[in-house]
Formats: sequence, structure tokens, C-alpha cells
Amino acid sequence: MEKRIVECVPNFSEGRDKHVIAQITEAIEAAGGVKLLDVDPGEATNRTVVTFVGSPEAVVEAAFQGVKRAAELIDMRKHKGAHPRMGATDVLPLIPIAGITLEECAALSRKLAERIADELHIPTYCYEAAAFTPERRNLAVCRAGEYEALPEKLAHKESAPDFGARPYDEGVARTGATTVGARDFLIAVNFNLNTTSTRRANAIAFDVREKGRPVREGNPITGKIVKDAEGNPVMQPGTLKATKAIGWFIEEYGIAQVSMNITNISTTPLHVAFDEVCRKADARGVRVTGTEIVGLVPKRALVEAGKYFLRKQHRSVGISEQEIVRIAIKSMGLDDLKPFHPEEKVIEYLLEADERRKRLVDMTCTGFAEETASESPAPGGGSISAYMGALGAALGTMVANLSSHKAGWDDRWEEFSDWAERGQALLSELLHLVDEDTDAFNRIMNVFAMPKSTDEEKAARSAALQEATLYATQVPLRTMRTAVRIFDVVRAMAAEGNPNSVSDAGVGALAARSAVLGARLNVKINAAGLKDRAAADALVAEAEQLAAEAERLEKEVLTIVEQKIG
Repeated sequence: MEKRIVECVPNFSEGRDKHVIAQITEAIEAAGGVKLLDVDPGEATNRTVVTFVGSPEAVVEAAFQGVKRAAELIDMRKHKGAHPRMGATDVLPLIPIAGITLEECAALSRKLAERIADELHIPTYCYEAAAFTPERRNLAVCRAGEYEALPEKLAHKESAPDFGARPYDEGVARTGATTVGARDFLIAVNFNLNTTSTRRANAIAFDVREKGRPVREGNPITGKIVKDAEGNPVMQPGTLKATKAIGWFIEEYGIAQVSMNITNISTTPLHVAFDEVCRKADARGVRVTGTEIVGLVPKRALVEAGKYFLRKQHRSVGISEQEIVRIAIKSMGLDDLKPFHPEEKVIEYLLEADERRKRLVDMTCTGFAEETASESPAPGGGSISAYMGALGAALGTMVANLSSHKAGWDDRWEEFSDWAERGQALLSELLHLVDEDTDAFNRIMNVFAMPKSTDEEKAARSAALQEATLYATQVPLRTMRTAVRIFDVVRAMAAEGNPNSVSDAGVGALAARSAVLGARLNVKINAAGLKDRAAADALVAEAEQLAAEAERLEKEVLTIVEQKIG
């Protein structure tokens, strides 16, 4: 299951006093459940940009605590800086990274804005995807006139904030107003060129950026700029939506670059921008030699890119995530100027490294077997069942990949790639369930450590035990549901896949059946501890149905395998 991750990038109106900045970031981290990725103070702007990530719930709470602390420490009546600003916390965007949509982030932003207004008495505007009106999608509209305009803005209904509207008073004078919103992830990227010409780099940038270039009379370079009736330049749009770009020369590298901000990677993915810059550069006799990502990037940007380039080669995309990311790195030349380490540049990988513990799936085969054989009761049958299922999915995926690359079957590469991708998804889910099953067992063990001296403690302990037992029953049932889907893959591979690997598809079916039947035993033994017998009976009934289905499907696959082997 994909982890839900949100990024938050609040801008605080203090960039000079390190002690104040530290107190704000400490409040954010103290909320728990978030990882602070970056703190970037600016002396001239007197502004600090903070970046942190975590689960939606944790990020929202951490953001609130950061706003609260900033309101206590920053007095906007004394603030001076080069950057536009309106409040102690000037702008607060929530950004979807994984497992959550922009629309969901917008809903969270509105609730956060309302809470800030209600509990901290700070007027709040909602912008970008969280805006209540089309005009307020633009941050500049919300912040028009900056801090100094707040007395006038609060006095009129049309310019009043979305939450916390009230006459200008001492509290607002101190905190200012805050703008809360939701936007897509912005990727800052530079495309390296085999030229030192800033002019040519700029020409390519103007070709692709959404704004484009001014239309000129006659000569496209020296001709007079055409203007509309209001005196504004008439623009010829570029080819890439949601992008801003310029060309520049980098002394450090001795090359020119097209420097681009992709403001919506759903509209223009990274790989689409790369290919288009390559196309426009080639038309001008210039070659893109590589790509430089500035800052961090969400995993999906690289996974989508890797799959895109694999499909262009008519190669299967049903391979490991690690290999897909490697293809993306090589295809776009992300290591052109310096080594590109995904574990340092991909947000999800940074979080995983921070949260990493001794996971079963990270062990060697020998280590996993020895850990299972040890005197510890976990991992047990549930984790082993999930792992058997993962091996079954892996075998089906292997046959699909072999078939996709089989000589003479070139016209069928996409058919088998689709099967391999389905197999990889099942493999990933079952590997996750290996550890989740052991975690479920450990939850039950933790309940036994709870106090039971008073009636209240006994009641709390009993409720916690029932909750943990239900979870420990549901996890192996999820293993069964996932493992039974393996049969679709292995049956198709037995019937249509590379005939030299038909026995592998058969072994995959055997492993899938063992996973389902093994997990069934865990469902039954854990369900026996549930007091809610109706819920227990329903869980067991589903498990029995899945087990019968697995045995039926296994026979179908093995019949095909035996016929093929002869």
C-alpha cells in the first residue's frame, strides 16, 4: 500500500535571527511524525523557507505549531525585507507527494486555515488549489498591498480574508495575515547543453516555456515587438504548459543551461520536459548532454520517467523500482555533472532511511530463514505465507519479462509488459505484508505489557487486545486476497508465456496456493480470539472462500503446465 506523504513549505518572515528561526523549526519537529528537510534563511529578504514532510495528519499539526510559534516570536510591525510579505507566517502551501491528491491537500489546507483563524486569531486567505474564488488562486492577489494594506483590506468584504475576518486591531498588527493553500510539487531542473552560448540557451528556453516569447515584426530577433490594444506585448506561447524557463551560462561547469521550474508535474512530467528541450535544442543545432535536478524530487517523477523510456525501447516496465529509477537516471543524464544518489534526492527514500529499522524483507535469504528458525515467535506463519506469495508473484513476473524480451515475439512486448507490471504490484504488496504480519503480532504482545491494576486499566487493556486481535486477523486476510490474484498472472504465463519457462509458472502457482492456505490458518487462529463473533465468522468465511478458490485455480494452472511439458 502506498504511503501517504505530504510536503509543507511555510515561509516565515524572519531570516536574520537564528534563535527565532530555531525555535520555530523546533516547534515543527516537536509536533512529531515529520522530517525536516531544509531550512533556508535569507538575510536580504528577512525570510526563511522551511521544508518538511510526513503523513497528512502529522504535517498539518506540525504546520499549525509552526504558525503558532511564529506568531509568538515575530512582530510584523518591526519587519523589513526585500521579499513581499503579509504575515509572520506569510505563505503555507501543502503539496501532495505520494498517496494523496491535490484536491485532498486543498481540503486539508482549508481546514488548517480555519483552525489558524479560530485558535490563533490570525486572518487567513486560501490560495492556489484551496482558493474559494478563481482570483484568489493567484498568491499575488491574496497578498496585494502586502502587510501595510491590511487595515484597508480588512475593512472591506471583497478583500477580507476567507477565515478570521475582523476589524484591524493590535493582534493583527502584530501577526499580520497568513495565506494557506495547496499546490502541486515544483521541480527545479537545469538541462545541460553542449554550448557556451547564453543566447542559444535562452532561445531554447523561450521555445518551450509556457509564457513563450514576444511576437516581433519582421525579424524574429531584432524586429519591433508587437503590442496589443492595451500596450502589452503579444506573446507566442511555448510548447510546455506549467513551466518557466530561462537560459544562462554556469561558470562552474563551463556550459550553458536551460533553467526550468516545472510548476505542475502532472501537467508536464519531468521526462516530457526533457524530451521537448532535447527536440528544440536539436532544431537549433544544440545537444542536451544531461539534466541537473535542484533540490529534492518525488519518487513518482523518476518512476514515470523510467517507465516512459522503457516503453520507448519496447521494453517491459514490470521490473524492480530500483532498476526503473536507474533507467531514468541514465536516460536523462542525471549523473552528467556529478553522481546522482536517489537515496539523497528522492523524498520517499529520505523518509524511509529516517524510519528504517531491521525489516525482514531487507535480510538475506539466509538471515530470514535463520531468524524464522530462532526462538523468537515472530516472524511466523503469517509472514512466511506472505513471502511465499511474493515468490509466486516474482516467478510469474519473471516469465512475463522473459516473454516480453523473447526473440521473435517483439510485437507482443507490451502484452507481457502489462502482465509483468501487474506481477510487480502484487510482489510489492506481499513484501510489505511480510513485515506487517510480524508487526500485527507484536501489537498483541505490546498489549500484554499494559497495566491491569484498576477496572479502568483492565477495560482499556481488553479493548486494546480486541483491536490488536482484529488487526492481526485482517492482515493475513489481506495476504490471501493479494496472493489469490497471482493466479491470473501465472495462468496467463503458463498458457501464453515463453514455453521454456512454463515450469516456473507452475511453481509460482504452487507458491501462491501455499500463501493463501498458510494465511488462512492465521486468520482462523486469530479470529478465535475475537469477542465479536459475527465479525469473526465473516472473516473466516471469506478466508475459506479464498482458500477454495486458490485450490481450484492451482489445479487449472498445473493442468496447463503438465500439458505443455508433456
